[in-house]
Amino acid sequence: MRTGLLVSVRSADEALEALACGADVIDVKEPDRGPLGAADPELIEEVIATVAGRTRVSAAQGELVESNARFVPTGLTYVKWGLANLTTQVEIVVSALRARPGPAQPVLAAYADYLRAGSPEPGYLADLACRHHFPAFLLDTAVKDGSTLLDWISVDRLVHMRANLGGAGVRVALAGSLGRQQIENLASVAPDWFAVRGAVCDGGRAGRVNAKRVRELKQVISTTCR
Repeated sequence: MRTGLLVSVRSADEALEALACGADVIDVKEPDRGPLGAADPELIEEVIATVAGRTRVSAAQGELVESNARFVPTGLTYVKWGLANLTTQVEIVVSALRARPGPAQPVLAAYADYLRAGSPEPGYLADLACRHHFPAFLLDTAVKDGSTLLDWISVDRLVHMRANLGGAGVRVALAGSLGRQQIENLASVAPDWFAVRGAVCDGGRAGRVNAKRVRELKQVISTTCR
């Protein structure tokens, strides 16, 4: 499969914009609530209805240690929680996450700046994703301060990690304030998806999805990641 583009949206209108411009996955989250901030269930349901099966829809559900059995709407392909402040019984928690009921496939999410997040080290989580046969693995950054994924982890390490995950049948999404330059630098990693928000919004991640920006980034991926 060629590398695709995942666009995080915070409204049904943004979802339509991204879908029309070639987004391969529509991801629903609320940036004001953190790196994997959960949108309200009603909004997630609205986006699912708007996309109407034309592509995959995923949703962030916040940090797992703060989750109170949040309702997960039906119709999602993927669902993910952050692991910030998870310091004990990591493998037990990950195993339970993999076994959670429901049709949405769980994504194991790691933070490259894990020390700032108090989360497990990403290489360790990638190994657990392989061992527990997760459908997908996301590598993101926890603190949105202008640094990018490549400020926290090298391309060579990502290539190695991606090879191990791919060999175990785990699909890979790379995020972390990625723009054109970072995506071009990460082309050799060949993830299944580059996941973006700020790069396709006017005004950064708190702004609004811009169709032109989505098209441009989609073109960068299609020409860079062959």
